[in-house]
Amino acid sequence: MTLFDTCGPTETPTDIDIEALREKYRQEREKRLRPEGATQYLELTGEFAEFAEVDPYTPVTPRTPIKEDIDVAVLGGGISGLLAGAYLKKAGVDDVHIIEMGGDFGGVWYWNRFPGIQCDNDAYCYIPMLEELDFMPSKKYADGAEIFEHCRNIGKHFGLYDGAIFSTQVRTVRWDDTINRWHLETNRGDDIRARFVVMTQGSYNRPKLPGIPGIKEFKGHVFHSARWDYEYTGGDSNGNLHKLADKRVALVGTGATGVQLVPHLGRDSKHLYVFQRTPSSVDMRGNAPTDPQWVASLKPGWQEERKRNFHRWSPFEGVVFDAADQVCDFWTELGRNTTARIAASPDPASLTLEEVMAIREEEDFKVMERLRRRVEALVEDPETAEALKPYYRFMCKRPCSSDEYLPTFNRPNVTLVDVSECKGVQRLTENGIVANDVEYEVDCVIFASGFEISTEISRRYAIDTIEGRDGLSLFDHWRNGYKTLHGMTTRGFPNQFHTGFIQGGVSANTTAMFEQQAEHIAYIVAEAIKRNATVVEPSQQAQDAWVNTIREQAIDTSAFDLSCTPGYYNNEGNGFGEGVRSFLGDYFMGGFYVFDDLLKEWRSKGDLDGLMLETE
Repeated sequence: MTLFDTCGPTETPTDIDIEALREKYRQEREKRLRPEGATQYLELTGEFAEFAEVDPYTPVTPRTPIKEDIDVAVLGGGISGLLAGAYLKKAGVDDVHIIEMGGDFGGVWYWNRFPGIQCDNDAYCYIPMLEELDFMPSKKYADGAEIFEHCRNIGKHFGLYDGAIFSTQVRTVRWDDTINRWHLETNRGDDIRARFVVMTQGSYNRPKLPGIPGIKEFKGHVFHSARWDYEYTGGDSNGNLHKLADKRVALVGTGATGVQLVPHLGRDSKHLYVFQRTPSSVDMRGNAPTDPQWVASLKPGWQEERKRNFHRWSPFEGVVFDAADQVCDFWTELGRNTTARIAASPDPASLTLEEVMAIREEEDFKVMERLRRRVEALVEDPETAEALKPYYRFMCKRPCSSDEYLPTFNRPNVTLVDVSECKGVQRLTENGIVANDVEYEVDCVIFASGFEISTEISRRYAIDTIEGRDGLSLFDHWRNGYKTLHGMTTRGFPNQFHTGFIQGGVSANTTAMFEQQAEHIAYIVAEAIKRNATVVEPSQQAQDAWVNTIREQAIDTSAFDLSCTPGYYNNEGNGFGEGVRSFLGDYFMGGFYVFDDLLKEWRSKGDLDGLMLETE
């Protein structure tokens, strides 16, 4: 086997001035930086609640409030919640109730049904439990509807519909020492007393809006991409938005969602105005159907092998000498190019970490220059092409791919409005949207402005109150830093478990992380039940030791974070200082699969080391 049996390094430009590009990156960052950071976005409560809380897909059916005792409440029915429920069932815990704001399982794949929605990384890695449910995605980047259906099938396969509570939002979560249970109060008048609570509100749980003045003054139609209004646009997730044929449409946002939306909106609307603050990097997609011969060649365990391979070649690691790249796409290109450069050096083993990182940085500049030249090749108008060029490091923003996005800007009915100089759209009026002191009259404004990722955890959880022992607020408890054991339990909040980017392992494949956490949480809950424990929580000593482990191995990424254009990867350009409990702010730096081995060894000992159990 050669180093690159499946695919090799790509051809990237060599005629670049790295120092000049570094300065260009700095300038592009500075003109977009806003002092408000993540608070520039509106929280969708009060007068803006309709943008998040209205379910366009499932009417809310009146029901009698639930007042009962249950074993496990899983808060959130997306992939993380489904995996938590599935692993609990596999561990022998039967009384599991998933409480979900939407009308069905799926989470982000339930809410996001906009035209063109697809998985934007390798579906054979991203979609969990393919082998267990005997399902194979129809293409490398699966359509959203296919992923949503698979989520529903997970629910059916593990009997999770039986205890599911849909169209319900948990408002308060309070620990009751007198009964050793959590009181869950909801917007439907429920009082559910749960022995265990698993928090699985994902990173893409709650939409957000840019804080643009005048949103409520606009007389036309307005909605968020995560609550798509097909009554207004016509069509479905495959496109054919025929009701937009006589409409002037404004799209605000050019991240991963915007990249998938633009080809459909440009094709179907009378005129499309795309308001862009920062361009995404957009590589070729080449979304090929799944090859039946490849499927026939797969051996049991193939998905776990592929997930591990993707993680190693992804930007989270990206230097691999003992395995070929199985995924071979825009996520793994930088790893292939860096590995090839290192392998071609006179003595690879003698390279220091600083030298390896210097090679990686140079390859990063080359990859991004290739992507900028791709823009030049595909976009006819030079001014538009220049505005669409991404001037930042590869992982400063979520990488995207599309074969139709960039050519859409060649259409006469599509206008790119670059709002980087004024740091965003200025305001909405009764008749349209103002940017760069120009009013664009439109009939409809669609916000593809993302989700509550870089805001405080109190906003992202969308729960008013979480109180542990003695009325301690979780939001206060974590205000100046996460305090956990393995990222999943925290002292003072017994029988409560967390999933997400909290002091655990992190992978470019987020569902692998959720599955890792689900398996570990299910083990603890099942063991607590077997041992007749009424309470399980970490000891102060174990929690302190884990926090110290996280801090001691922390790598200072501030230079990289603060060189990037603002986005949720770097807390809107402000980095991750004290008091910021948000996305990727605090996690296990030793490696995702190193962390996985650590958890497996912990479970194999069987002594629940670091956890304190109280029995009846």
